[in-house]
Amino acid sequence: MNDAVQQDADLLVILNDNDMSISCSIGGFSRHLAMLWESGYQVDISESGEPVLCHRPDMQAFDRRKRHKEMRDVPQLEDNLFKAIGFTYFGPFDGHNIPELLRVLSLAKQVKGPVLVHIYTTKGKGFAPAELDPVGYHAISKLPVENHDDHEASKADSIEQLKKQPSTKPALKYSQVFGQFLCDKAAEDDKLLAVTPAMEEGSGMTDFARHFPERFF
Repeated sequence: MNDAVQQDADLLVILNDNDMSISCSIGGFSRHLAMLWESGYQVDISESGEPVLCHRPDMQAFDRRKRHKEMRDVPQLEDNLFKAIGFTYFGPFDGHNIPELLRVLSLAKQVKGPVLVHIYTTKGKGFAPAELDPVGYHAISKLPVENHDDHEASKADSIEQLKKQPSTKPALKYSQVFGQFLCDKAAEDDKLLAVTPAMEEGSGMTDFARHFPERFF
């Protein structure tokens, strides 16, 4: 993005903002996006591709305010980070409103220079278990297919297959091995600190964060 501004490139960046990376997002950048959302305004795009400041449609489904109550001072959208570094900024828009999104993107593609379209979405939208547990369902293995025509027979077959499977414990994942090693070492050395590469779950640091919260970053 920095180089795109330097080259004045015709680049369209779509920021999909769902308040998550894999775990809940934290830090200054996340707070900045939250403040843009909580302002109650959006930078819409006119038919000629010009930014138009207006009230954002009320999105009751997006309850971000509860997670960012401490952020009281909302900056002007004109002063946001993306405009400050040289991008033409539009948003935030509802990323689940497909007709609106198509309108915005078709117009944004005609704007010269680096452009950023900020959309907000619900992680796991459309699949209830993922909406309730966005971290756990970030990356999953293949889901079983149910046979609705012959459900009872399929159920019986599944039970028989389970009986035939050897009762062995599944092998540990690399992240689990690393996490256990880290906890063991931390118990021996009170100077050991852990810095997550992004999220505690994916890096196997959940137990470390629980047992040594003051040494976890």
